[in-house]
Order: sequence, then C-alpha cells, then structure tokens
Amino acid sequence: MNSIIIILKEQITNFYLIRRLSLYELKNKNRSNYLGMAWEIINPVIQILIYWFVFGTLRNREPVEVNGIEVPFFIWLLAGFFLWIFSFQSMIEGSKSIYTRLKMLSKMSFPFSVIPNFVIFSKFYIHIFMLAITIIILQFNGFYISIYYVQLIYFLISTIALLYAISLITSTISTIIRDFHMFLNSTLRMLLYLSGVLWPITILSEFPIVMKIMQLNPLYYLIEGYRASLLGQEWYILTHWQLGLYFWGLVFILLMIGSKLHIKFRRHLIDYL
Repeated sequence: MNSIIIILKEQITNFYLIRRLSLYELKNKNRSNYLGMAWEIINPVIQILIYWFVFGTLRNREPVEVNGIEVPFFIWLLAGFFLWIFSFQSMIEGSKSIYTRLKMLSKMSFPFSVIPNFVIFSKFYIHIFMLAITIIILQFNGFYISIYYVQLIYFLISTIALLYAISLITSTISTIIRDFHMFLNSTLRMLLYLSGVLWPITILSEFPIVMKIMQLNPLYYLIEGYRASLLGQEWYILTHWQLGLYFWGLVFILLMIGSKLHIKFRRHLIDYL
C-alpha cells in the first residue's frame, strides 16, 4: 500500500510536468513528417474507413440490438472503436516508455513513474479529438447528445487509471526483458477480437460461461460503457455495478503490483541500458 501512495503522490506532484511532457511528446514524434500531428488523426480514420467499407458496404452486417433498439453495425462499431485505439496505442507505447527514454531522462530530476503517464496523456489528446468526431457523426445518424454523456467523464478517468496501472507493470518488465514488449504487442492484437470491439459478445448467450469469461476483460467494461453513453441507451454505471466493482478491484491489484515492481527496480533501471 505504501508503494501505491508513493506513486500516486509522484503523479500529483508532477502533474504539470506530465502535461508539458505529453505535449512535447506529441509534437516531437511527428516533427519530421510533412503533415505533422495530422498523422495521429489520419491513421485511425483510415482504419475505421476500412472497417466501414468491409462491414458497411461489401458485407452489410446486421444491426446490433442494444436494449431493444437496433443500432446500425457501423455506428455500433464506431462508438467503441476509438477507445480501443487509444487503449492499444497507450499500452504499446507505455510498455516501452521507460527504456526508450532512459538516456535522456536519467539526466533530469523527476521520478521515472511519470514517464508512462505522460506517454498515455499524449495519446489522450488525440482520443478526445477522435471522440469529438465520433459524436458529430452520431448526430447525423440519429443518436443525439443526451444526459447519458455524463458517464463519459467517468469512463475516461477509468480508462486512464487502467492504462497507467498496466503500463507501470509492462514498462518496468520491458526495461528488464526487452522481448516482453514484442510479446505484449502480439497479445494486444489478439485482444482486439476478444474485447467485444468488432462483434457483440452477446452472440455467445448460448454459451454463458464463455461469455462471462470474456466479460472479465476490463476493456469490455469500458467499451460497452462508452457505447451505452454515446448511443444514449442506459446508465451503464448503475445497471452493471458488479462489473464496475470488479473493474476497480482489478485496477487496484494491477496498480499495487505495478507500484511495488517499479519502486523495487527503478534504482537499477539505468543498469539495463
């Protein structure tokens, strides 16, 4: 518990620095490109257009039923897709955030625990922009802004908490064992098909045990919460409070493991260069 308190204090104390470094990270990553930061938008847009072309035109998927209302498949996909992109990119970049910056940041006086956080925040700005685009598209398709949008604030905070807890673990392990980052990359790509992003998990209702196991994926809780908020269907926080308790319990366990692991090894991380 002491390690969690130390890590959280470091994030609060250095929050201003995290914001500045996240903006620098975003600009520096794209400074050699002619279109600059626009590529952060172009890449996910191209990806979602491919899914639209495949599932919306070539293979017109059947609407997905959400609380008795039929939602066009592409709209249903869009409502959760950019949260997956944000989570995937943050976990991949977060896992290598420390060892790729050790030489530069070892000369600066701030704790290594803020490094995964400012990498996540650099992706967060792009996610907010893509979320705004999603909301605009939904307005033109009959899914208007509603009171349920209030839940988005909660799910944004929940997503950042989960991503940081995971990145704290993976960034430490990846610094010690570089192969771990490659393993994580492959695993996360597989999770795209197991998180309920591309297909509704409810189609497994005839196999309730399998469906329950897949719902234990914390990203499922976040993605479905996003959809419930954006599509204006329900107070997902209240109707699925059991999943919420499980989610925060898992985040706490991951944060506890990550903070202990990080504090134990961070004095020696520079030795792994």
